[in-house]
This record gives sequence, C-alpha cells and structure tokens, in this order.
Amino acid sequence: MNTDPNSYVIDLHGLGAVFEALRTKGYTVVGPTVRDAAIVYEPISSIADLPRGWTDQQGPGYYRIIKSDSCAVFDYNTGPHAWKKFLNPSRQRLWHATKQAQGFEVIPESREVPAYAFIGVRACDMKAIQIQDRVFRTGSHVESRYDRARTRSFVVAVNCTRSGGTCFCTSMHTGPRVGAGFDLGLTELVCGKSQEFVVEVGSDRGRQILEGVSKEPASKAKLEECDRLINQAAQSMGRSMQTENLRELLQQNPEHPRWAEVADRCLSCANCTMACPTCFCSTVEDTTDLTGAHAERWQRWDSCFTMDFSYVAGGTIRTSTRSRYRQWMTHKLSTWHEQFETSGCVGCGRCISWCPVGIDLTEEVRAIQSTVST
Repeated sequence: MNTDPNSYVIDLHGLGAVFEALRTKGYTVVGPTVRDAAIVYEPISSIADLPRGWTDQQGPGYYRIIKSDSCAVFDYNTGPHAWKKFLNPSRQRLWHATKQAQGFEVIPESREVPAYAFIGVRACDMKAIQIQDRVFRTGSHVESRYDRARTRSFVVAVNCTRSGGTCFCTSMHTGPRVGAGFDLGLTELVCGKSQEFVVEVGSDRGRQILEGVSKEPASKAKLEECDRLINQAAQSMGRSMQTENLRELLQQNPEHPRWAEVADRCLSCANCTMACPTCFCSTVEDTTDLTGAHAERWQRWDSCFTMDFSYVAGGTIRTSTRSRYRQWMTHKLSTWHEQFETSGCVGCGRCISWCPVGIDLTEEVRAIQSTVST
C-alpha cells in the first residue's frame, strides 16, 4: 500500500528517462562522474557517466576513490567540488572596455546562464545552497547572475544511505536526509546487482518531469527501508561536533593558545575555503592589454586565508596565520549566525579531507571546549 502520494519507485532506466526529460526541457544536466581519480560534478550525457560501482574513502588530508562490488551509482559522499562552482563560478568577467576616439566604451558582460539540472545534491549541499541564497539573493543588493542561475536550476537531491569518514552533518542538523528545496528527491536501494530509486516529488516542476517516466507507487515497505538506511547513515557519522554554546565560546576566547597551535600546522593555502560549499568571498582584478586599448574586469574567488584579503589603506590587518585561521573558524561557526541567522558550516567534511596537513575542524572545536570551563 502506498503511504505517501508523493513517492514513487523507478529503476535505473527510469532515472535515465528523468535525465532525458530534463534535457528535453532545455536543462544542462550536471551530475557526479569520475575524473582525475575523484568523483566530481560535471555536465553528463547519460546514466553511463554516473560513478556506478565507485565509492570513496576519506579522512583528514585523505581522499581516495575505489572500485566496489556494489552496482550503486550514489555510493559516495562529498568530493572536491561544491555546487557553487556552477551557481557562483570561480572566475567570471564583469565587463570589458575598448578605446574609442573619445574615451572608452564599457560593455557589461551578459548575465545569461544555462538552466542547470543538478543530479545528486546531498542534504548538506542542499543546505549550503540555501545558505548562499541568503548571501546572494536577499537584502537590498541581489547578485543578478546567481539569482538567475538559482531561478532556472532544477535539483535532484539524494538522501545519504552511508556516511563518510569526515561527515558530521547530523551535528549541524543538515542531513543525512534532504529537507526542503529540491524538485525530486532520491533514495537508492540496492539489491544484489540491481537497484531502484524511491523518488519523492518536491515541487510542481518535479512532478511534471516525472509524468512521462515509468514508475510505480512506493510501498510502505520501501519507505520504511529508506528510513532505515538514512537513520543508519545518521548513526555512523565519521565525525561529530558539539554546537551548544559554541558561538559564545569562540567569541569569548580570541587569545586561546589553540589558535597558535593550529597555526603551526596550517599552510594558509585556502584549500578549506575553496572546497567549502558556503564560502563566498571574492575579489576583482582589472587587466589591460599591452596597447592600452582594451581593458577587462574579472571577479574571482578569494579567501580570508590570503594575505591580501584583509588589506586596507595602510597595510594588511591579519598578518599572521593564527589570526587568519581564527577569523575563518570564528566566522564560520559563530559570527555567521549574526549575519545570516545560520551557521556557515553544514558538516560536509570537505575542509577536513582537502586540508593538506589534515587539520580537523571538529578536533579544533573540541580542543577549545575541553580547556574552557563552562
């Protein structure tokens, strides 16, 4: 008996039919695929591009993908890429100018973007997208390109049925079950050498895409199996973080000795901020050609770990690695709440996996918590 009128079951061919329906609607389908020994998000043409039979192993400063005996296509956790690379590209031209007889003609860059269909958005990344929505789409200054990309995007989310070695989304209340914001939500069920997907309809657009796809109502047993697998993932997180009173703790301890200890290891390389799905800082660069007849302005991602980021007239404010790491972690876990009414961390674990020296955000929090009396 179907206990949820918004839930259905499709097989792998049905998932392929979803891809085709999205392409027919004009979407550029983007999803997980194997490239350069990692599972990354790239435009894909069919279900054959999905990482079927691949899984990952992650730890502090460690990421590997390995072949598995499973036929699952979503048997992995987060990789080096976040969806922000499509919504807020790492480098984009803002305008260019050409010299005319009377001064320069400035030509703004077109703000048109593809209509993306994102396949395989995990719960933590769905929350990260919603956090960036608050940054770029609210208030008096809306970032037009981002807003256009989000308006046109279609989200096929995936509930996690296993946790990774650096995941701690349950601590941040962001997963492993996807909440609101998706058009279609998938839970992959594997049995031997075959699999099927329980699909939850999350929007009218999602229902329209699913209309022409062969499906059957999800039974109570299927829904209960989904719940069991998601709960199993929630109970086997690779990391955890105690967030109670964390905002006050970090703000009240700017001179804690742990900041110096972590600075001795930190390379100030900015890997954590580049991999983070919520970090959004940027800078602009102006360039000219050798003749002086052509100029361009580019926007690119920047990081609070770079020396120039805090430069103002008179010099750089945060000259030490200690001060830059403290700024990043305190902003991410504490003062972000004051700006955007949410934490800047979604518990995806990317900053842990992709740190060259294996600095663990959750470990740094525990170190401060353990030495400060409450």
